Amino acid sequence: MTQQFSFKLKATDGKARTGVISTPRGEVRTPAFMPVGTAATVKAMMPESVRATGADILLGNTYHLMLRPTAERIDRLGGLHKFMNWDRPILTDSGGFQVMSLAGLRKLTEKGVTFKSHIDGSKHELTPERSMEIQRLLGSDIVMCFDECPALPANRDRIAESMRLSMRWAERSRDAFGDRPGHALFGIMQGGLERDLREESAEALKKIGFEGYAVGGLAVGEGQEAMFDCLDYAPDFLPMDKPRYLMGVGKPDDIVGAVARGIDMMDCVLPSRSGRTGQVFTRYGVVNIKNARHADDPRPLDENCSCPACSNYSRAYLHHVFRANEMISGMLLTWHNLHFFQEIMQGMRDAIAEGSFEAWQAAFHAQRAQGDIEPL
Repeated sequence: MTQQFSFKLKATDGKARTGVISTPRGEVRTPAFMPVGTAATVKAMMPESVRATGADILLGNTYHLMLRPTAERIDRLGGLHKFMNWDRPILTDSGGFQVMSLAGLRKLTEKGVTFKSHIDGSKHELTPERSMEIQRLLGSDIVMCFDECPALPANRDRIAESMRLSMRWAERSRDAFGDRPGHALFGIMQGGLERDLREESAEALKKIGFEGYAVGGLAVGEGQEAMFDCLDYAPDFLPMDKPRYLMGVGKPDDIVGAVARGIDMMDCVLPSRSGRTGQVFTRYGVVNIKNARHADDPRPLDENCSCPACSNYSRAYLHHVFRANEMISGMLLTWHNLHFFQEIMQGMRDAIAEGSFEAWQAAFHAQRAQGDIEPL
């Protein structure tokens, strides 16, 4: 068992890369999609079911876990892996994004952020040092720097000021992280959609030195075209030999486009959240299971999919249990969506290794453009 954290690039095809992140808790094949287990669970899924979809790593959420059940309690109970029964790698975000988007009455200073909990209104402070402490108590394998992420659109001065604050916090995060063999700390590049600010941010992070680097501050309302424009250059500012993580992405098209531009890791609540609201991702586009057209349809969601929802149940059944608010609906549709997302990742890893990524990408988009099968 490897005791260190390492990243090995196996093949590249254009800017697309495939490789392996090695951690003491197991290997993560890249490009990797990380299902989001916000509150120490991927909603509607058992951990072994998440693993069965092909996931190598999960994401846990510092903000939610520090408020409930608290990091100290999870630590007393043996750490996050044991607590949630997931013995493979876990990445935890820093809590910064959630503080900005969820918390009530927050106050931002050089030191950090004070805020009121969205659960009970209690007051808390999150600083780079406290974020590192919480993530250490959780025991996650990949720890994210504490940063500030302004919502786009924002003016250039606001973005520049925020990015430079995040770079000062990145340095404090690195100092507070200390020496933790087998665990990795990732820096987060900010700078909005401004090329020169992205470059300045990347240079500051490289000077500090991290085990991996994230592209932060995208998928926050700027739209796919603007995001891709930024990804056309942003990953190139980061070291070739370290993993690159695009935070909070995304839809299948976003994921494929990001990998084409040199991204190695992504996470998003989309497959699980959509599963609970009746939205299903398939190789032929998006299916809305609540639509009446499925009520009498004995066919599977996708006859080429091997997940339990497609193998064992008809569209008619899936439509019925969704309409009847049965729990199994969210369980089956989430499983299918996570399975489909992992299938995309495996398809890309294989295609990059074979040098056929461009052809794979064209086929992927052509198939999605066909749309769902005709109603009966």
